[in-house]
Amino acid sequence: MNTAYASLLTAISPAFVVIACGFALRRLGKLQPAADASLLTLAVNFLYPCFIADAVLGNPALREIGNVLLAPIAGAALLTCSFGVAAIASRMMRLSKPHPARTFTFTAAIPNWGYLPIPLVQAIFPSSTTGILFIHNIGFELALWSIGVWLLSGEGSWQRALNIPFFAILSALVLNLFHATDWLPAFALNSLHFLGQGAIPLSLLLTGAMLADSVNEGGLAQNKGRTLAGCIVKLGILPPLIILAARWLPCSLDLKRVLVVQAAMPCAMVPVVLTRLYRADTGTAVRLVITTTVLGLLTIPLWLRIGAHFVGL
Repeated sequence: MNTAYASLLTAISPAFVVIACGFALRRLGKLQPAADASLLTLAVNFLYPCFIADAVLGNPALREIGNVLLAPIAGAALLTCSFGVAAIASRMMRLSKPHPARTFTFTAAIPNWGYLPIPLVQAIFPSSTTGILFIHNIGFELALWSIGVWLLSGEGSWQRALNIPFFAILSALVLNLFHATDWLPAFALNSLHFLGQGAIPLSLLLTGAMLADSVNEGGLAQNKGRTLAGCIVKLGILPPLIILAARWLPCSLDLKRVLVVQAAMPCAMVPVVLTRLYRADTGTAVRLVITTTVLGLLTIPLWLRIGAHFVGL
């Protein structure tokens, strides 16, 4: 892995460029909100499962029982610990309850676990690492939809994690164990690859469009102290803690790579959606997501460089 800051910045830049394109297309009226639901469904329930299958099938790292079992456990455990750190920060700030304290805790703890780290992992690590990221995300999403949603709203349901991508991962794992790439026809594998390549660009474009929608409602100049505190938690406190866990956790090199990448990620977009759904403090979520995403262009290469050196990637 090339740990030069400029090289890492070059590796992550395309994802941010595509997000910026989505932002601009929404502002220019070329990507209408009316199309969001159908495009998101297409990306999540069709293109993304194709991408998962393409990354998992033929992946020797996912035939190791240690990776299959430990990766989701690590994902769930580290997100749970991140909720704890963010909750301590919200208590120290004496945020009012239930909101914005719950919103701050929920948003500051959750890294972008999918569409931003995937192209980054593909750019700087071997292909086997992408498959480990998907398995890690199983445990991550179970913690998100149970503990995370409970923290935000007082209710939670781990069954929300049992979605089409989840079953795509399980199905691909089973097929991989039976060496499906040896007997599936080449046209089927090539089609999965071809379709899967559309998942990430489309999802990043939609992310940019949603950020554009959120700018006006977030009141970015409001509650600057709270936004600064969220940036410190997400981009300053949690990354070294997760990198420490990656160094000392007895796991494969691929999983260590995934943890270092997750440590460097800004806040995910999902808190903006869920705070709207549960009538929480959407403004706080919007400000943290936008600010950490913008700053992430500079901090992601920094933490990747530190993590690669400290963990030995």
